Amino acid sequence: MASTSTGGKVPRIRTYVDGLDEKIEGGIPQGQVVMVAGEPGTLKSSFAFHVAYHNALKEGRKALYITMEQSRESLLQNMAGLGMDIAPVAGKLSIVDIGLIRKNLDVLDRRSWIEVLKMYARNMRESQGYELLVLDSLQVLETLSEFQHPRADLFQFFEWIRGLGVTGLIILEVRPEVRDFGSYGEDYLSDGIVHLMMSRINEETIQRRLRVVKMRSTNHSTNLYSLLLEKGKFRIARVIST
Repeated sequence: MASTSTGGKVPRIRTYVDGLDEKIEGGIPQGQVVMVAGEPGTLKSSFAFHVAYHNALKEGRKALYITMEQSRESLLQNMAGLGMDIAPVAGKLSIVDIGLIRKNLDVLDRRSWIEVLKMYARNMRESQGYELLVLDSLQVLETLSEFQHPRADLFQFFEWIRGLGVTGLIILEVRPEVRDFGSYGEDYLSDGIVHLMMSRINEETIQRRLRVVKMRSTNHSTNLYSLLLEKGKFRIARVIST
């Protein structure tokens, strides 16, 4: 059925990126935690928002987008400018602005921030029953929380997301040309990695590209594809060569 496209017996969440779902056996396996990684300007936030937005719009699937740094108003303005206005999915796609909460609760110590995030995510899971969780971004969470044992703490955090019974998209910023996804083994802790990048075609042209680095329980393509965004819809295509 449309809401759980399947490859074999694995229920899946469609990305609604034209051309991509066919490359990953119908979508992201439900319950997995997938990192959307890339350098600045690769549309990581837009890509993750797109997945949540179109699931809400086309299937009525509830989603929660947690922004750690960018304000809710700024995020929604940017997404509307890309063709994803929040009005059609009101009540289905919720936005939590942790930055605003930080301003109002500045007496909290840094170790408390991850508990604040967990509290909001858990309460909204219980009250609204969302199935998709987007966290934007992992670096800000790591900075705010000041993990004492980063790898162990991140392992527990990833397991906590899985314990919510949702599919998670976690945004991770990486430097250009770096192929290590995270500083503390995040690439091993995650179930999947979608890598967005900028590639120079010639002296004048820079192209956004996408590659699925890993996706557990999925026979997926590892090829590079051009990533295009037009009128609120992402699509992939064969890469443009020089």
